[in-house]
Amino acid sequence: ATPSRQQIIMRHIGQLCLILASLHLIAAADRCAKSNLFKCPNCDGILVSDCLECDGYLNTDREHGICYSRQLFGTHEFLDPDDHYPFLWNDIIGAIVWFLAAGVATACGVGGGGIYVPLGIILLRFASKPSSGLSQASIFGASLGGLILNIRNKHPDEKIRDTTGKRGSDNKVISYEKGKTKAEIEEDEKLYLSSQSDDEQERRFYSRPLIDYDMALFLAPMEMAGAVMGVIIQKLMPNWLFLTLAGVILGFTSLKTYWKFQASYEVDKKNREEKRAAEAYNENGRDKDIVPDVDLNSTNIAKNEMNIDTIEEESSTDDETLILQDDADKLAKRRELLVEDERQYPAEKIAGLVVLWIGLAVITFLKGGKGVDSPIGITCKSPWFPVLTACQFIWVLGFSLFYGFALVRKNAIKVENNYPFHENDVLWDQGKLRYYAVFTFAAGIVAGLIGIGGGMVLGPLMLVLGIHPRVSSATTATMIVLTSSSVAIMFVTSGLVPWEYAVFFFSICFCGAYTGKKYIDAYVKKTGMSSVLIGILAAIIGFATIGCFAIVILNLKNADWCFDGFKKFCVVKDEEASQCSVDQFRELLELR
Repeated sequence: ATPSRQQIIMRHIGQLCLILASLHLIAAADRCAKSNLFKCPNCDGILVSDCLECDGYLNTDREHGICYSRQLFGTHEFLDPDDHYPFLWNDIIGAIVWFLAAGVATACGVGGGGIYVPLGIILLRFASKPSSGLSQASIFGASLGGLILNIRNKHPDEKIRDTTGKRGSDNKVISYEKGKTKAEIEEDEKLYLSSQSDDEQERRFYSRPLIDYDMALFLAPMEMAGAVMGVIIQKLMPNWLFLTLAGVILGFTSLKTYWKFQASYEVDKKNREEKRAAEAYNENGRDKDIVPDVDLNSTNIAKNEMNIDTIEEESSTDDETLILQDDADKLAKRRELLVEDERQYPAEKIAGLVVLWIGLAVITFLKGGKGVDSPIGITCKSPWFPVLTACQFIWVLGFSLFYGFALVRKNAIKVENNYPFHENDVLWDQGKLRYYAVFTFAAGIVAGLIGIGGGMVLGPLMLVLGIHPRVSSATTATMIVLTSSSVAIMFVTSGLVPWEYAVFFFSICFCGAYTGKKYIDAYVKKTGMSSVLIGILAAIIGFATIGCFAIVILNLKNADWCFDGFKKFCVVKDEEASQCSVDQFRELLELR
């Protein structure tokens, strides 16, 4: 049998992993240990293998073999009297690029980390891992700006009825209102509102928020658990391997997203053409030959409405169009579920997400790190360190399991009462829980590992599984707020993120996301071309892939093609060395 495209790609990824393993064996011999030592201004110019070990001087100058610091919008550096490192224009241009990228990325349901990481290295000239930390702060700002818009928006199907639907081939209950022209829909809506149900309650339309909070409560903690694991792994990895893995993952994701874009674009294009043709046909011929057909259709629709509200079940040879049996009890329960789902700001669900975030943040601060000391005196060599790390996993995974099983129970009740699911809804069961949990955990690992928000992995996954693009982007963006803020805190406590840059680019991305998403969402809603979001997403991920591999090649070239090995997980400086670092840094600040 001919292998599929996915099998071929996975085979190539396996071959690449073997190459990377071979390169690491070469690095294990310390072939380039001496060539990778840099002078740190701390404590009489000590030599370090990585400038991340040099407190306050995270940037690497390979040409001069030194570590240096920098200031936001600085015209020169106080540690650089020869003015080798002016970053004024880098920061100005970076702010403009970050603003534009935040708007486009957030509209697609991703944080933009795949753009920020390579641009942080190329444009802002940060080292790889500080760039990842800055990326997380930027993602947090962008996703928070998008959340302010998403939380007010409603689901694309704004007029949900309390009637049953038809049972589809996937055993999903779907609504009737598909494939009709605008005029037919308006007439059908009037008939629905004027009809009476068995309990003589007045008909009305229902809606629900664009964000799927139930899905977010299940998937967000699973993604955060993966992010914790990703940050742990990242501390061990050399920069070249870190960026290569990022490129491989993003490249595969870009291909998957592009294939989805091609399929979705054809569907959107076909639907748009059919809708225009139907509306033009109605406008030109409605007064002549269409009247009998419309009356007949209206009669059939009215008949269907009557059938829906009685216990009668229509006989049909087509299993996909069987009218579901209904009664007054199911109708009452269905309305109760619709009213519950209609709440735009479900307090208990939003509170659940907030409690989840606070719990993880508290445990992270208790652990401390190189950037922020633990308030209870814990270091990475302390016996309590692995205990608190385990508590992080128990906290988030416990949340995910609790809300996951609640999601399955709620879905079973909906199916039992003939709930009118949207055709892009997920019918949750144990199998889907496991499937989504595994891939979401993997997306979280990628988020913590390479400094992206996880949306570049999770967003395409949701699209492949059939979730509506707008719902997917809004729900993913909500999860990214939690994940990126949590990972940003972890980077800060690890001493990898300059505070002034983190706060500034957080603000820039917040404004850019709010502005860009507002206009892009308006275009998608007006045209109905949801595939535009998928296409932009594929382009963003493709650009990020190219950027990652370009940076790997440039860095290896500057290092004379030396592949360094894995780093130590735990390095605790003694009190004297730490005090030396602090005193010298204070002296330099006073000299300014």
